[in-house]
Amino acid sequence: MRNLIFGINITLDGCCNHTKQFADEEVHEYWTGVLREAGLLVYGRKTYELMVPFWPDVAKTQSETKALNEFARVFDSIPRVVFSRSLDSAEERRAEGKTRIVRGNLRDEILRLKQEPGKNILTGGVDIPSQLIQLGLVDEYLFVIGPVIAGEGRRLLDGVSLPEKLQLKLVESKIFKSGCVVLRYVKQ
Repeated sequence: MRNLIFGINITLDGCCNHTKQFADEEVHEYWTGVLREAGLLVYGRKTYELMVPFWPDVAKTQSETKALNEFARVFDSIPRVVFSRSLDSAEERRAEGKTRIVRGNLRDEILRLKQEPGKNILTGGVDIPSQLIQLGLVDEYLFVIGPVIAGEGRRLLDGVSLPEKLQLKLVESKIFKSGCVVLRYVKQ
């Protein structure tokens, strides 16, 4: 069974708004390694629209730094599932057949995807991961905490109501030169 991994960049005060983040070469290299271990990306519409077509375009043009170009290349090679009721077509975002839009039941679809053979499933963003956490479907959590106090913006897991406390086990920590800290937890 494939694991479902939730990964996100956040600030010290829990802000997950992408405009408030700190992401340098080292952070992008880290996420590139995480992507290499993923066989499927799962997003909601908002996160998908932040990622596509930007990263596929960078993958084609190789117009950024070495680390960003490699991140883009790996990102663009992975199939994506997008949960959306409003997105009509992935092709309109130049996804070139790598994206499937799902309008059905989130729980049932993720359980089905977890049963498929292959590498792990990686999810990011806020709305869909929050729902997946509430459903108890996330197996692993990756937080890259940036050395920033945003003071404003959307907070991680705002409005999430868990049926019970979620106890996690720390299995990895890493400190980057920039002061970013990676914390990797698994569900106990």
